[in-house]
Amino acid sequence: MFKEAIYHRPKNNYAYAYDKKTLHLMIRTKKDDVTSTSLIYGDPYDWKDNSWQFTSKTMKVTGSDSLFDYWSVAIQPPYRRLRYGFYLEDKNEAYYHTEKGFYTEQPSDTNDYYSFPFLNEADIFIAPEWVKDTVWYQIFPERFSNGDASLDPKGTLPWGEYPPERNNFFGGDFQGVINHLDHLTDLGINGIYFTPIFKAASNHKYDTIDYMEIDPQFGDKETFKELVKACHERGIKVMLDAVFNHSGYYFEPFQDLLKNGEASPYRDWFHVRSYPIETKSLPSYDTFAFEATMPKLNTENPEVREYLLQVGRYWVEEFDIDGWRLDVANEIDHRFWREFRREVKRVKPELYILGEIWHDSMPWLQGDQFDAVMNYPLTAALLDHYANGKISAETMGNRLTALLHSYPTNVNEVAFNLLGSHDTPRLLTLANGKKEVVKLMYILQFSFPGTPCIYYGDEIGMKGGADPGCRECMIWDEKEQDTELFQFLKELIALRNQHPAFRNDGTFEVVYTDETLIQYKRKTNNETLLFLLNNSEKSITTDLSLNYLNAKTLLGSQHDSSLLHLEPFGFTILNIS
Repeated sequence: MFKEAIYHRPKNNYAYAYDKKTLHLMIRTKKDDVTSTSLIYGDPYDWKDNSWQFTSKTMKVTGSDSLFDYWSVAIQPPYRRLRYGFYLEDKNEAYYHTEKGFYTEQPSDTNDYYSFPFLNEADIFIAPEWVKDTVWYQIFPERFSNGDASLDPKGTLPWGEYPPERNNFFGGDFQGVINHLDHLTDLGINGIYFTPIFKAASNHKYDTIDYMEIDPQFGDKETFKELVKACHERGIKVMLDAVFNHSGYYFEPFQDLLKNGEASPYRDWFHVRSYPIETKSLPSYDTFAFEATMPKLNTENPEVREYLLQVGRYWVEEFDIDGWRLDVANEIDHRFWREFRREVKRVKPELYILGEIWHDSMPWLQGDQFDAVMNYPLTAALLDHYANGKISAETMGNRLTALLHSYPTNVNEVAFNLLGSHDTPRLLTLANGKKEVVKLMYILQFSFPGTPCIYYGDEIGMKGGADPGCRECMIWDEKEQDTELFQFLKELIALRNQHPAFRNDGTFEVVYTDETLIQYKRKTNNETLLFLLNNSEKSITTDLSLNYLNAKTLLGSQHDSSLLHLEPFGFTILNIS
């Protein structure tokens, strides 16, 4: 037995409360090494005749990656307290594993075991329930639709007649969004994520001038209220983008700092390294990246903290928004995010808090800061296999399994799953124009635990390279739209809504992978769906289990007896319940 590969910690994704009665426990072992694992557990105060009273429960492998097997179990301790350990067997030997190490005989002292002191309801990670059933649509407001030409900034260009550039404008606004809500409801969208709408100098608005005012090119606050109301009437949630890591160059406190230097009352609102203030070459103050026009805010300063908390409360209180997406969230101190959560959740407990973090995010996902992060590891795994051809389906499957076991289940259920955004080349461009490959990615995105998001225009087959190419004007002429791709996504969303196993009620299990084929299951107590995706220019025939002869095809290739034929880049989704 490879004991050095065995790992457990009594916290985070390895031991956590899923709800007020249920604990989830996991242990990691070397792949294909341990043959069986059992959880040994009991209340630390439950003794009889000087003997600790414990129970044993068999654990199951819930997934494997290239290195490890992950064994999991759910239990409901009657008194919400727990001491526990593991009994592990391979073909040659068996050990008890506890907090103190490995034993050939079961320890009798409960202090040797792992401890889950008490299942406190206040410690349970609880995200808004509605998010689990939400399909998001990201709108870059300047490029979605120009519905009110009277708001156009000076030099606004005719819609879609010029390529996008970093500093040009086409006049997208709130009225344009209102005018096209039918497009979203027809697709099946029930959540909109807007990139920043606050007053700013750029077309992307990530350089905020005033956090309390809407940029005039988008409309006024009354129009925004009308937009939110119209969305809510259609069952669509609204999430705004907040840039609290840094302000824009023309933010009044920063302008005062530039003017007055050390004498400015706002000198501690920013992270100034030296005076006089230098903006060229390497700025003499901290910034987003090295962008001199985006000075980093000092969220440890009480005045800054209170100002930004006021911003967080204001847009929820006054406009009834449903979520905050937080830009560059990992560069802001944890204490601020804990205060932010308390403040905005006090106004609206069901508000969704989404952080932009690209790497391991467990420190932010313990119930005291964010509800979710943008699931870039999922994005990378899918793009690396389907779009870039850098990894096999087997490697992708391993990465997906490892990702799911990196976080608690209730965290995975609300992860923000995206394939493209305003920061990346268009999905169809990344896939070299191969729509069938794009469809495979969408199937995995929509059937993976979490809440999926479509970047505006991707649903109609828009193309474009990296910023600014990915920010072209939305195409509204149906003759220029890929309506077949639109219908495909519409059908995927409908299947997700109709089948609990398709979305977050079901477990996700990779069944088989090779160089180009992945098979995986989504399963609930009442339903099992089997997905087969062939990322190959060659057709394949696979032999399904005889148990699947009566399976119903929900989408894709039909099966003949136990044989399933998949065309190049073909797929099938089967209900094998």
